[in-house]
Amino acid sequence: MFFTEEHQAMREMARDFAQRSLVPVAAEIDRTGQFPQSLIDTMAEMGLLGMKIPEEYGGAGMDTRAYALTMEEIARKCAVASVYVSSTNSLSIAPLLLAGSEEQKRRYLPGVVTGERFIAFALTEPGAGSDAGGIKTTAVKEGDGYVLNGRKCFITGAPIAQTAVVFAKTSPEKGTRGITTFLVDMSAPGVSCGKHEEKMGIVGLPTSDLALEDVRVSEQDILGQVDMGFVTAMKTLSLGRVGIAAQGVGIAQGAMDEAVSYLKQRRQFGQPLATFQGLQFMLAEMETKLNAARMLTYHAAWKLDQGENADKEASMAKYFSAEAAVDIVNKALQMHGGYGYSKEYTIERLYRDARILPIYEGTSQVQQLIIARQLLKT
Repeated sequence: MFFTEEHQAMREMARDFAQRSLVPVAAEIDRTGQFPQSLIDTMAEMGLLGMKIPEEYGGAGMDTRAYALTMEEIARKCAVASVYVSSTNSLSIAPLLLAGSEEQKRRYLPGVVTGERFIAFALTEPGAGSDAGGIKTTAVKEGDGYVLNGRKCFITGAPIAQTAVVFAKTSPEKGTRGITTFLVDMSAPGVSCGKHEEKMGIVGLPTSDLALEDVRVSEQDILGQVDMGFVTAMKTLSLGRVGIAAQGVGIAQGAMDEAVSYLKQRRQFGQPLATFQGLQFMLAEMETKLNAARMLTYHAAWKLDQGENADKEASMAKYFSAEAAVDIVNKALQMHGGYGYSKEYTIERLYRDARILPIYEGTSQVQQLIIARQLLKT
């Protein structure tokens, strides 16, 4: 219903790459926190870092369904690898595609495709997480440019980024209608990163604070129109939610793979765990939830590809997929008993990786608000 032969071919390519290249190193990446540059190079060569970037800027120009399938297959084997794909196909590039000038697109997008440029998305602040309109970072007009001051937190990829998309208040008295988007050179004077966050999961892509102290940017570094940055941020997050939903489906599928394999192999009371009806019932519930999340995700991706507004569908997919993934991974770990608590088993890593899903790119509670408001608006 949702996919063409080209989509299925993309799925198979991503599945083969994940099995061949990610499975052998996923545990080591999680242990050391080091993601091999060779994998980034390979993903770039395969076109995975520029799937959603139009061909005129060096990308593959693929649709949302191809992106969702790819995210699902990669997250199934290595969640942190899927964040590299997600970052370069949603938060990094969506602001440029939505609001960037032709010159800005040609300057920044080709490097993302080749893996030579990582763009960090800098919206969240210590006092402004779900309340994105509450950011305190300021941009004050001075001469032919602006001076930025503020602190961002939990910025994915900030320590490895060459550029950051920074949201700052140019007209603080206007609230959300006074936010502007800037492209900031990470090597500019006054730009610095805090210490790497010691995260529970998604280990292998550094996350840190981003400090801006009297950072000067030119008017050419404004992305879109002055005071229209909040719109850009919200549209970007809406597009990104389908990718996170697909990531949740992939992590949950990985957990199902581990659970099924373990239940077949592990014996208790003289018989395989797979023969116990209580565990069969749990497995059936998990599989049903997983496929419901998958269909919500595919439908949201399909609707975006039709050029339709899919804010509600993207939020439903992200909300349900995130919550379902956490529940499925939790049950899969429970099936492993004490072994599931050991780092020697893949399910332990999946458990930690899954927990971020209901939090980043809009918490589950924010998704519920969006869904309800879409239903109640007149």
